[in-house]
Amino acid sequence: MTESRVLLDPTSEVEPAHRALLDRPPSLEGLRIGLLSISKRTSDVFLDAVESHLTARGLETTRFVKPTFARPAPLALRQEIATRCDVVVEALAD
Repeated sequence: MTESRVLLDPTSEVEPAHRALLDRPPSLEGLRIGLLSISKRTSDVFLDAVESHLTARGLETTRFVKPTFARPAPLALRQEIATRCDVVVEALAD
């Protein structure tokens, strides 16, 4: 017997937008790396570990925090991240 499953999108999108994935950079050397917490519990623990690995490799990071995980990041925060970073690691941990 075949089971059917329905996955629900937690956003209000009726039909999610499809976007092509960007190519990964061949190296992080010389790139501006952003670390974004979406404000979920223990996301800072995850980002602390990521930051520790990156700084041990001599890479520099900048930390950002969303005001709440319940809403998209404010436009001003997204613009700041876009202008200050080449790549971003986003923490969704709970």
